Amino acid sequence: MELVLAIGIGVLIGSGVWLLFRPRTYQLIIGLSLIAYGVNLFIFSMGRLKVAAPPVLASGAPVNPADYADPIPQALVLTAIVIGFATAALFLVVLLVSRGLTGSDHVDGREPN
Repeated sequence: MELVLAIGIGVLIGSGVWLLFRPRTYQLIIGLSLIAYGVNLFIFSMGRLKVAAPPVLASGAPVNPADYADPIPQALVLTAIVIGFATAALFLVVLLVSRGLTGSDHVDGREPN
């Protein structure tokens, strides 16, 4: 399971970095989003991968913290997803305004000859 997760994180971050070097602004925004998703997945994995682990402590029973999932990375990732979505929406609005003003969606604002 950990190998699949590590490969998934690597593919997301690698694809995002590749898209960052593309000349179009839309590809840049998608690349930033992919990197953000890869980082979110990495942070989420830091809370230990537990299958069928209860999320809430049982009352009156002895507590072994190794048997439970850590909720802090889950809360951080949820917050990061919301902030990443808002940032991507803002970048898309800036992209549309920039394309309207310059007539091009290239990162430097002009088409290559």
